[in-house]
Amino acid sequence: MEEVNKKTGTTILGMVCKDGVIIATERRATMGTLIAHKATKKLYKIDEHMALATAGLVGDLQALSRYLTAEVNLYRLKRETLMPINSAATLMANILNQHKFYPYYVQLILGGWDAAGGHVFSLDSAGGSIPDKYTSGGSGSPYVFGVLEDLFKDDMSVNEGIDIAVRAISAAMNRDSCSGNGIDVAVITDKEFKIIPDEEIKKRMAKFGK
Repeated sequence: MEEVNKKTGTTILGMVCKDGVIIATERRATMGTLIAHKATKKLYKIDEHMALATAGLVGDLQALSRYLTAEVNLYRLKRETLMPINSAATLMANILNQHKFYPYYVQLILGGWDAAGGHVFSLDSAGGSIPDKYTSGGSGSPYVFGVLEDLFKDDMSVNEGIDIAVRAISAAMNRDSCSGNGIDVAVITDKEFKIIPDEEIKKRMAKFGK
């Protein structure tokens, strides 16, 4: 997992706040030392209550996001209710584990809000699924963890959490050459799935001099 983390040139994070879940990524895609794309999609809306943040090979990530979206939609259509976040994490873990001898080259964070509250899961390429209050992945994750270890609080609001997420991703972009070119942030509550506009992210960055 450490080797995968070093080579997945990305920064992703997820955190649970008292009133919602925050999932965030940056936008740079790299091929070795080449910046291959400056507006890569790494944050996927799986359903109205669930998001997936992705690090790794783009083809693997896109395929897995399509698989999960299809299964979650089928669950909702068959049962007329939303799939619980832990069920979605287990499903994705099983898909990854079935391919562990020829693995998907990915590191994932799945998060969302359901009847039991907010959840964030870290998923590795062998199918490990670990719930946590906050987590990070990709090559920029050491810088994100430094910020989160210092600033995360159990009872913080989504508004506070967005500031911390932006600050953490910014720290990674400043120090990790594989991360950059903007920040995507999704907020999931019991009422809505919201993508934070770029202008708001820029204003929040300005508050701490970025």
